[in-house]
Amino acid sequence: MTAGIDKLNFFVPPYYLEMTELANARNVDPAKYTIGIGQDQMAISPITQDIITLAANAAQPILTDEDRQTIDLVILGTESSVDESKAAAVVLHRLLGIQPFARGIELKEACYSATAGLQFAKEYVLAHPERKALVIASDIARYGLHSGGEPTQGAGAVAMLVTSQPRILALSDESVPYTQDIYDFWRPTGEPYPVVNGPLSNQTYIQAFETVWQEYQQRYQKTLADFAALAFHIPYTKMGKKALLAGLAQESEAEQNRILAQYEESIRYSRRVGNLYTGSLYLGLISLLENSQTLKAGDKLGLFSYGSGAVAEFFTGRLVPGYQEHLLTDAHEALLANRQALSVAAYEEVFQTPLTNENLTASTDTTAFRLTAVNDHIRYYQE
Repeated sequence: MTAGIDKLNFFVPPYYLEMTELANARNVDPAKYTIGIGQDQMAISPITQDIITLAANAAQPILTDEDRQTIDLVILGTESSVDESKAAAVVLHRLLGIQPFARGIELKEACYSATAGLQFAKEYVLAHPERKALVIASDIARYGLHSGGEPTQGAGAVAMLVTSQPRILALSDESVPYTQDIYDFWRPTGEPYPVVNGPLSNQTYIQAFETVWQEYQQRYQKTLADFAALAFHIPYTKMGKKALLAGLAQESEAEQNRILAQYEESIRYSRRVGNLYTGSLYLGLISLLENSQTLKAGDKLGLFSYGSGAVAEFFTGRLVPGYQEHLLTDAHEALLANRQALSVAAYEEVFQTPLTNENLTASTDTTAFRLTAVNDHIRYYQE
């Protein structure tokens, strides 16, 4: 019996900023952003979009009425919670019209939590093969204007429908999780922006990949040659490449080049969006599947998930025959192409716009799901 990803979609806000314009405004060589960290554009989220609307906009297009009646789990992975108690998945459950006898939960562990949700969903579906689970990664990555992390911001969501007869990626039981207590990135309760130790975060990310990759090879007696491609958590596109190069240092040049070529396909969308936190790995997976010209049914993929603090996991899956027919390549290209470019001044204005009902009413955002009012800390949505 198998379980895995049957449907897969992402959504990003309708605005973006060119990284060269941000670099010029910050008196930085544009190459530091476009080459140094590997980012071309950054998704900008207006106040009408939060993790709930981003998630709903990602999930709604892939769900049928039959899906809504057979989904037993709605799992939202995020580090951008809008409430310290009530799970955003509970609101999402209502917005999406999921049958009432389902669990709705929100998971947290930095950028890793969506992977935990995917693993929980897989186990549930294996135990209940006639039922389904919806896993969504949704985040708004913010570090503040003029901050060191500003060029690695972003926003968006990735939705995954997990079933026992997946049409895209069948997940295997080959998995190596890894946990260590490290303060490389965290956001204390009540603080609007995270605290970041950049050098430690980069070092921990690379070390975590090397550790789980080596353990995976020993535990399952597999090598790089067994994989058609590897997908990585992508806080910025050069980060995954650094880890990949470090972890594959003992491989032949030909093997490194083969995997690096696939990595370049996996970062195409992230270069145009920025950091999705929990969704970054899965945006990379979508980009890989929709842009690679050499992948085929039966190919084995490796996925590296990382969440600061820190939890990492290397897990695997195989592409299902006909998976290409279930990708939404044209819709994703249209979504990215039809966004509105903002000037730096407009981006800064959006960034600093306070969340008030007056500002929500004045917004020109016409996205299907959007925040319309907040009264007595209760959020109301256009749906």
